[in-house]
Amino acid sequence: MASVQRSDRSPASDETVGDHTSHGNNARNQDPEREKPGDDEEKGQKDGPPQPVGFFHKGLGKVRLEVFQLWARTTLILSVFILLVLSLYWGVLFRVEDNTSSLTVLVVDFDGRVPPFTGGTPLVGPMITQTTEKMLSAPEPHLGYETVQPSMFNNDPLAVRQAVFDWKAYAAIVVMPNATAMLQQAVDQANTTYDPLGACQVIYVEARDQDTYNNYILPQLNALETQITSKFGQMWTKMVMQNTSIPRENLQQVPQALSPAIGFSTFNLRPFRPAVVTPAVTVGLIYLIILSFFSFSFYLPIHMKFISPEGHPPMKFPSFIVWRWCATITAYLFLSLSYSIISLAFQIPFNNHSAPTTEVANNPEPYGKGSFVVYWMINYVGMMALGMACENVAMVVGQPWMALWLIFWVITNVSTSFYSLDLAPKFYYWGYAWPLRNIVEASRSTLFQLHSRIGLNFGVLFVWVFINTALFPVCCYIFKRKMQKEKSQ
Repeated sequence: MASVQRSDRSPASDETVGDHTSHGNNARNQDPEREKPGDDEEKGQKDGPPQPVGFFHKGLGKVRLEVFQLWARTTLILSVFILLVLSLYWGVLFRVEDNTSSLTVLVVDFDGRVPPFTGGTPLVGPMITQTTEKMLSAPEPHLGYETVQPSMFNNDPLAVRQAVFDWKAYAAIVVMPNATAMLQQAVDQANTTYDPLGACQVIYVEARDQDTYNNYILPQLNALETQITSKFGQMWTKMVMQNTSIPRENLQQVPQALSPAIGFSTFNLRPFRPAVVTPAVTVGLIYLIILSFFSFSFYLPIHMKFISPEGHPPMKFPSFIVWRWCATITAYLFLSLSYSIISLAFQIPFNNHSAPTTEVANNPEPYGKGSFVVYWMINYVGMMALGMACENVAMVVGQPWMALWLIFWVITNVSTSFYSLDLAPKFYYWGYAWPLRNIVEASRSTLFQLHSRIGLNFGVLFVWVFINTALFPVCCYIFKRKMQKEKSQ
């Protein structure tokens, strides 16, 4: 019985075992993991994100070619840009030595030509004019010495100072009417009050362009003074010692009448001081350009909320243009105020009184207590002139080319504003119409009471503002079309 039962169960058991075996074989036949271990990776590449591959993978062939072409084109564009634009900065100083003679120095000889000193034979004046005229034929770089008759200034030495103040020359050498007479009287009458520095004057206005004066003009003038003093001293001492009618006791009482005999008094009508004023008229203005440029990136996302329909109707585009212009101009008002306050905070003088144009004065203010407001308005209008150009270009060229515009804008403005155009090649004369040069000139005239052309300076800046305002709607529509094109893609 037990044997039958085992026999009955055996087929079922075999069938069960067979089923398990069959299912196991089917499972093995249907499971790709057990048959092809690498198929899962291929399936993952098809169904999931692409897996990273090496630089030389065959799948990157077309991309490599495209990247190489774009890289080569971009490098070529940047290289050409560097050669063209940066050359503008180097070029402004390329002919300085050749153009030094364009820095005019008036030589006015009043010696013995103005009553009551017209009787004797002048010695000092002719000596100086001969020396400066001889230097004009020297091969080495020299200043543009120009001998001018006293009658051109109504025989008034103060009129020469006024001419220098009015930028008719960079400097002047004035031989005083009594130069020879006082020297002769000193040795003849033993005049112990004789001062050699009263014979001649050197007049200039350093605040007009401190770098040009300190680098090119004053070194040559100092060398000229030394040369003239030494040469005249030798000639005069020889003459005096040969003149036996002059008592030797007189010479002992007035040794300054023999050495140095003559000298030069220096009249720097407007010194460039204090040192903290330097950023206000030079490198600090670079940041005015940068602030004007980057305000576009800061304010654009704010303006775009008006034309992005996010829970509100979009603004009409003409209204959007008017809003953007008004908002930008108003922002410049407050940004320029912040920039101007920095100069006030670091105690650049803004409350001094004005001074006579022919007298030496430190930081006289032509507008008195209103000088700061004038200074602020210069920076404000200047920021509009600089910034509106940046706004228009940024909308037209977009990223990343607007960065190249910033470099171009900075270099062209700096190279024509911080360096004397009289020393630059004539190619750079377009710089007289560039915004930053007029900002610098107006700022200097306000901070130092220089010869003022502030009306012309504001006029040039407003022309820039008007031109860029006229172009502003056009650039806005170009910007709109570019945005629509990007969205459609």
